[in-house]
Amino acid sequence: MGPLQHILSSIRWDMISNTVSRLLAVLLCLTVHETCHGLAAYALGDPTAKRMRRLSFNPLHHIDWFGLAAMFLVGFGWAKPVPVDMRYFKKPKQGMALCALAGPVSNFLFAVLALLPVRWMYHNALATELNLWAYRFLVTLVLLNLGLGLFNLIPIPPLDGSKVLFSLLPDRAYLQLMRYERYGMAVLLLLVFFDIGGSALSNAISAVFGLLWNLMVV
Repeated sequence: MGPLQHILSSIRWDMISNTVSRLLAVLLCLTVHETCHGLAAYALGDPTAKRMRRLSFNPLHHIDWFGLAAMFLVGFGWAKPVPVDMRYFKKPKQGMALCALAGPVSNFLFAVLALLPVRWMYHNALATELNLWAYRFLVTLVLLNLGLGLFNLIPIPPLDGSKVLFSLLPDRAYLQLMRYERYGMAVLLLLVFFDIGGSALSNAISAVFGLLWNLMVV
């Protein structure tokens, strides 16, 4: 066996395939999430995201490379936030809440769409190598979408759930809390580092996955 053959035989192709599948799934989830933030803002009258070419399903328009690496390695990451100017909205607080909610909702809908072929393949597809790869990829896509959607509903700034919750507050309290939004990321990083709430999120993902699976008839 020559040097090249020895190198090729030592490569864990299954690990590379799993890595590529997860990376592709992460890119799809983040891209849909951020694009739908921008589409919601545009529908409510804010052209900022459109002007900055963020109404796109091209992942390169949304990637924060450090955030992508973090999500890929530790399960917590982020894309470049879509810019939203609430001054364009007739009702600024409510507009921000709807824009924020568009991200998680898009992930839940994406999860449902990906789960349809998963359920069909589970009952009908032949166990070929290609089918097994597609099945694992789609399951990963479902779980990541559910995880991203549920995580973003946590009411800690700058997550989307905080914008929805804060919209229920009086204007003065809303503006005051939004000033401290930048400190929320440090809180989130600490929660992830110390694995606080990780099991609760995993349980929530499993519960929603099971609920959707049982509701579907394919």
